[in-house]
Amino acid sequence: MNISLPIVKNLLSGKEIRVSGSKSESNRLLVLQQFFPEITIKNLSDSDDTQLLARALSFNENEINIGHAGTAMRFLTAFFAVSPNKKVLLDGSERMRQRPIKILVDALRSLGADISYVNQNGFPPLYIKGKNISKREVFIDAGISSQYLSALLLITPALPEGIKINWEGEVASRPYLDMTVSILRQLGVQMVATPNSIEVFPLGEIKQKDFTVESDWSSASYYYSIVALSPVNTTILLSDFKENSFQGDAALIDLFQNFGVNSTFENGKLVLQKKQDAAVRTLSFDLINHPDLAQTMAVTCMALGIDCHLTGLHTLKIKETDRLVSLKTELEKCGALVTLSESSLSLQNPNARELSPVTIATYNDHRMAMAFAPLALVRPITIESAAVVSKSYPNFWNDLKTIGFQLKNS
Repeated sequence: MNISLPIVKNLLSGKEIRVSGSKSESNRLLVLQQFFPEITIKNLSDSDDTQLLARALSFNENEINIGHAGTAMRFLTAFFAVSPNKKVLLDGSERMRQRPIKILVDALRSLGADISYVNQNGFPPLYIKGKNISKREVFIDAGISSQYLSALLLITPALPEGIKINWEGEVASRPYLDMTVSILRQLGVQMVATPNSIEVFPLGEIKQKDFTVESDWSSASYYYSIVALSPVNTTILLSDFKENSFQGDAALIDLFQNFGVNSTFENGKLVLQKKQDAAVRTLSFDLINHPDLAQTMAVTCMALGIDCHLTGLHTLKIKETDRLVSLKTELEKCGALVTLSESSLSLQNPNARELSPVTIATYNDHRMAMAFAPLALVRPITIESAAVVSKSYPNFWNDLKTIGFQLKNS
């Protein structure tokens, strides 16, 4: 299904949108709930990824296909490795079979896990024979994905001696590791952290049992972009967000000040308001800790006629698509000049305010669809395979309608 969006002429300022719970937080809590069934979770994400993970954890199946859900692949690999008497074939989409998992598998094997590759060495599908693991120290490369570290931390309740994780290099997307650590500490887990290691001690009883998942900041980014592209004084309210969030993408508050967007909190609502037009013509952002914001930042800059240089993007090459290449292709359709390196994107001479329609390919990537949707404020667009948004935000298109976007199936 493709969706065509004519230019938005009457954005409905002051509307409130309820964003579903954080996918990242929900997925971590679902894994921990398997070890501690007394945990209750409110405001769970309604994303496809979270639903896939929940089903995989709940059903007693020997063959599991998690589609495009990269987080589920990594977390389930570790979970099933420490599930005694469980034998699982863990597979995914064709793209998932191209996404590397060797670093995590090597780390789990060094602890004693029984994991083998079904096809290509270093990539899914995996055949996992669950077992009790007693070794407690592991070394891992942290520069590719923080999810490898989180996957190891989330299985610590199954490790009778706890675990010490040592790593080399800068942790990619560090805030997501900090999120995992924060949740474990809320449970009562004791740990000692250094710049290159975390030691986790065995946990008997848990301290916190009830969790309310904060709404998803990555999903909020598209409304930041919409407000940035709207007239001064445009306001959108988002529920339910925390002022002191441990989601890394809460960096939106500071990042979008560059575009004149102000953020305030009122009774659990995040209030976005366009205070002024962006005064700068060139911006640089290091997104090493916020790579999921790259598409939103690039599209926003292009639509506002701002040259930008985005760095810290090396992890984008192993996402649902090679997001760097996909971004370059679609931004250039809109008239921008884009250059890439292995970890950066530079955008020059943007001129998105053209009346001619443009069709955006999504490459099976939910963030491509949602990041480009705000362009409808400045030019007519068509989003191909628009249903892909269900991976993280199933209600996205309906929520856009509530603030004045007109959608036509094509």
